Amino acid sequence: MYTSQQREQHATTGRRGLRALIRTKDGWAVQHAVVTMTDPAGQQVVRAEADADGIVSTGPLAPGVYTAVATAVGYTPAALTAIVTGSGAAELGTVVLARQGGADLPPPGPWTLDPAHCTIAATAQHLGLSTVRGRFRQFAGRIEVGSTPEDSAVSADIAAASIDTGNATRDDHLRSADFLSVASYPMISYRGAGLTPAGPDRWIVHGMLTLAGVSRPVDLDLAYLGTGPDPWGGLRAAFHAETELHREDFAMTYNQVVRAGVNLIGATVKVELDIQAVQGASVP
Repeated sequence: MYTSQQREQHATTGRRGLRALIRTKDGWAVQHAVVTMTDPAGQQVVRAEADADGIVSTGPLAPGVYTAVATAVGYTPAALTAIVTGSGAAELGTVVLARQGGADLPPPGPWTLDPAHCTIAATAQHLGLSTVRGRFRQFAGRIEVGSTPEDSAVSADIAAASIDTGNATRDDHLRSADFLSVASYPMISYRGAGLTPAGPDRWIVHGMLTLAGVSRPVDLDLAYLGTGPDPWGGLRAAFHAETELHREDFAMTYNQVVRAGVNLIGATVKVELDIQAVQGASVP
């Protein structure tokens, strides 16, 4: 059995046939990409699918000049000229595919939220005039990036008592049975499975939010901000997500009318998440 590195080395040596490595801009394998080759008359002479390591290989080909096109779902096709030598070999080397409509996505696998570089914030209207902003200080979460964005999943658990609006009296009231009911329901949870494209680098995450003992479907408007290395040798991905909750959906009906048509607290709460996730099952 070859290791992934050994297979890549074999893919670029003089073995007979078409050889290519299909990669993203960040160097990750594009699994199940397809390379087709056509002759000068436009006739297809070979069609080969990449394996899980992004490696394409075929048997020997007739010598000549061909057009090779690498394609994959969600990526912009790349066309190259392939010259097949007298030995029947054509070496395309590394073929880089750019994702359609935006930056390359994080590589598949588990990603863990880094609480030190994440913010989960909530904003509510106060007196119909201004807003009150708060954030949750304690939480944990995980993102499972699928082979396609649509197959990804997310889970998060938030300590309800960690709400902080900068006012102790108000925070105690929010922890009470009028709102979060932290004594009975200490955790807020979100489980998302499945994404729907909503534009370049944007998706709708479909999930279930459990808050104060009530579970409701809640969609997140998700923006992907990019992936890059960190100073500690890891790889990080950044996201921003938003949604709007109706308090009555979660049995939070407490309010006071302060004057005609104006409530003390607005009926909706805007939730914003700024997320950094580290590749792997835990944060170093």
